[in-house]
Amino acid sequence: MYGDPSTIRRILTELGDTWAVVGLSTNEQRPAHGVAEVLQRYGKRIVPVHPKAERVHGEQGYPSLSAIPFPVDVVDVFVNSELAGPVADEAVSVGAKAVWFQLGVVNEAAWDRVHDSGLDMVMDRCPAIEIPRLR
Repeated sequence: MYGDPSTIRRILTELGDTWAVVGLSTNEQRPAHGVAEVLQRYGKRIVPVHPKAERVHGEQGYPSLSAIPFPVDVVDVFVNSELAGPVADEAVSVGAKAVWFQLGVVNEAAWDRVHDSGLDMVMDRCPAIEIPRLR
């Protein structure tokens, strides 16, 4: 349900290449750092979103989704499940096309709100695992 193959394929291949990565910082030990690098390798533009607004992988960071001065296609969420709901709501409000909750991030109420808003969503999956499977 949360990782429907056709939805995963659509998000990774059709909905656009600008990915806001919420929780991405310069900490190389965090999973977001490696996943963002994989996304770049597959042609995605990553946009770091973290309170510190650090530059990561050569891309300017922003403190929130609403601070990004250009459209984002997909919001990739690396925060804990309790904090993920407000991030999903912000993704809807900024006009993202899809929301992706990383492995271990599960928030069914956010899932319902995102789907009710008409956006695609994947939950408890990792694009760095899924994208190589498309080739």
